[in-house]
Amino acid sequence: MPMQTAELTETDLAMMRCALELAEQAGAMGEVPVGAVVYRGWQGGQGGRILGQGHNLRETRADPTAHAEIIAIRAAAEALGTWRLDDCSIAVTLEPCPMCAGALVNARMGRLIYGCTDLKMGCVHTLATLCTDERFNHRLTVIGQVMADPCARLLGDFFQARRGLDRPAKPRPDRGPQSI
Repeated sequence: MPMQTAELTETDLAMMRCALELAEQAGAMGEVPVGAVVYRGWQGGQGGRILGQGHNLRETRADPTAHAEIIAIRAAAEALGTWRLDDCSIAVTLEPCPMCAGALVNARMGRLIYGCTDLKMGCVHTLATLCTDERFNHRLTVIGQVMADPCARLLGDFFQARRGLDRPAKPRPDRGPQSI
């Protein structure tokens, strides 16, 4: 069940599906499969206009800031010619980390729709509440756990495959020799 502070629309769901497609592209490149889409026009039957989109590119660009959200925010700001994205929404497949949650606040993003929670780095609802913290001069409307199962499955499958490929079996002294 989504954590809601606002109403989820069909446009939001369509944008989350687009973010999932971007996440799949990232995974196919060997990047952590996270996708993000910044858009306008979520109300009523307006559809939605994509202003920026992205997926993780940290490995490809050797850039620790190349998260899906940052790439999408930069593209949207460039498309609009302003850093203020207060009438925009972002759909992202994973709960934003501290850097990305901070960027959403600093961009004055209007709404955040996210997929699965991030128990290790999530700073929207899990480890902190940066997007709704009343001490900041801007807060977002947040809807969490939207399409959480497919988002989590994509990440889980990626890391399971990565562990299987990247980490050969190591002898563990507490279990004796292992056959490889």
